[in-house]
Amino acid sequence: MTGMASTARTPAAPTRATGRPKRRWGATVFGVVVLCVMLFPLYWMVNTALQPESGLLEVDPFPHSLDLSGFRSAVTDQGRNLLTSLAVALGAVVICLAVSAPAAYGLAQFRLRGTRTIVFGTLITQMVPGIVVANALYSAYVDMGLVNSYAGLMLADASLGIPFAIVLMRSFMVAIPREVIEAAEVDGAGRLRTFVRVVLPMSRNSLITAGLFSFLYAWSDFMFALTLNTTDDVKPITLGIYQYIGAHVGDWGSVMAASVLSAIPAAVLLVLSQKYIAAGITGGSVK
Repeated sequence: MTGMASTARTPAAPTRATGRPKRRWGATVFGVVVLCVMLFPLYWMVNTALQPESGLLEVDPFPHSLDLSGFRSAVTDQGRNLLTSLAVALGAVVICLAVSAPAAYGLAQFRLRGTRTIVFGTLITQMVPGIVVANALYSAYVDMGLVNSYAGLMLADASLGIPFAIVLMRSFMVAIPREVIEAAEVDGAGRLRTFVRVVLPMSRNSLITAGLFSFLYAWSDFMFALTLNTTDDVKPITLGIYQYIGAHVGDWGSVMAASVLSAIPAAVLLVLSQKYIAAGITGGSVK
């Protein structure tokens, strides 16, 4: 009896269903629903652009034929404004990175007094309403002759991205080992050469992320474009679409086509640089 008892096996406890597959399916369905809701305005914009002959309330849910006349009209009327926005946004990115990268490096690696106060003040500047900054800049621009100029709009748009770029790149450059910088200095490199040859290559992800956000700020700017321009010499696409709606309120197909064209550059940049954005945002969180 003892031997039989010792050889008897204890029945295995029944395993409980964890429910993980159901949870995963539920999360997937929820994510797809949220994505569809967020992308529906974009779909309706494209759908309306492909039906230029229909009124805003007469658009079919699905286009029956591809009518590109709205896009041809948008390119003819807004092509110059698209190029203006591209030039202004690229110039704003160059100015933003040229100012914010050295500033972030100084705040990250140099032992400066009041570093936290400076960073906090940089964050506070983003809370100032844009109309206040635009009105103040207009008075200064009139005195300096920068109204209705590419340079003036580039400087104004660059100011939108500089605070964010400084905070982002500083958090990344703080994580750069001090030994790497000291090794470059021992090899005879000065501060400028160390910054250019060592710090900037190691901060590539944060540079790309800051540059992309600066581009998006400048590309979508409307306040500065409306306030600092009194003529049609420098008209970005945001201001062009705003005036286009008033002039073509009955031709919503062309208006939506212009909106689709204005969204393409930003979408392409986001797709091409998404891996750098993820690395640039999270790179400074782990030291």
